[in-house]
Amino acid sequence: MPKTLLVGIDGGATKVSGWTTEVKEDKTFMLGNINVVKEYREYDEFMPSFKPVNIQLQLGEMNEGEIDLTVEERLHGKAYMYAAADLIIELVKTVGADRVLVGIGMPGLKSENKRGIIALANGPRMPEYCEIIEKRVEASGITMDKPIHHLGSDADYCGIGEEYSQNGLFQGVTNSYYLGGGTGVADAMKLNGKLLPFDQAKTWIAKAWEMKNSEGKSMERFASSNGIQTIYSEFANLPVIKLNKEGIYPPQIIALYDEDSAAKRTFNDVSYNIAKLLFERIVTIYSGWNHPFDFVNSNRADLDNKHPYLGTLLDSIIIGQRLGDLLESSKEKNIFYEPFLEFLSKFINDSPYLDVKFKKHYMKDEMFNEDIIKTSKLREAPAIGAGVDAYLTYHKD
Repeated sequence: MPKTLLVGIDGGATKVSGWTTEVKEDKTFMLGNINVVKEYREYDEFMPSFKPVNIQLQLGEMNEGEIDLTVEERLHGKAYMYAAADLIIELVKTVGADRVLVGIGMPGLKSENKRGIIALANGPRMPEYCEIIEKRVEASGITMDKPIHHLGSDADYCGIGEEYSQNGLFQGVTNSYYLGGGTGVADAMKLNGKLLPFDQAKTWIAKAWEMKNSEGKSMERFASSNGIQTIYSEFANLPVIKLNKEGIYPPQIIALYDEDSAAKRTFNDVSYNIAKLLFERIVTIYSGWNHPFDFVNSNRADLDNKHPYLGTLLDSIIIGQRLGDLLESSKEKNIFYEPFLEFLSKFINDSPYLDVKFKKHYMKDEMFNEDIIKTSKLREAPAIGAGVDAYLTYHKD
């Protein structure tokens, strides 16, 4: 039998990262030890000056079913697709496999067959994304074991990674919420023992990026690396481009906390808003939407305050990706972790409508029960999830 390599790919705005993925006998999964990263700027087709088509125009064409790609989109998009294909080729040749099975997570709204990207706020539309990747891979002499069935979302793949990975924190729990912060923000849920994609629950719970606080700032800003860096940029009156040149990202900002007032203001802001977001999550799941936030899209339909999971108390709240690393590194320093817990405790203690059952579950000695907060070690959860999804799609047993 030819050797088939399972590959999980996490695609982003500037690069794609792919990992070999291994299936264990107990049907759990783990990353292999081979990782390849391809940056789009490595390709001649990449256009540094590329500007995305106006998102409203993109959505209009999507709704009409007629995607009219610009010349620039066609060229720039090739850098994205060639990078993903070349990543697969390099992994397969490194391992010495004969065939490859691929799962890919990518941002953007997907085509009807889920194999293309037909709306993307910060990049080119690529309706033939999977098709072009497959053609380039097979042109190199590598056989696709199965077609790329569909493109998944970063958030869903974080949840799948936590559920099926050997080290996943969704394992062994019945009810849990996951908040991951990297380039963007990812939400995932496991309720009544099953993964529940946010798209299947959108009538009663909103994604983090869809909500904004009382100052009109998207909640994504407080969970993502780019967002935290932007907050510091504004408080310190330093352009983000300067921070990038000097290598000042959230870990460096948190290290400046004691000596830099802008760093202190940044993480006080982050602690408060992450606490507010998690408070909304546990309350919405337990007793329904109570309008703590407005929506970024003012035309978004309001949420129902009734849903099938009312009365559910979470076994755990998982903080993952770079946000999880930041939270973990700040423990016992009274910087991010402790203020966040204090804010979350205050929100619960001050709430007039939460019942004794809720408070008894989440509180311990007047403080939020720390045992419920878990930080994930699965930095590459989306890549694992992509590989797992590809495998389970074609192996229903």
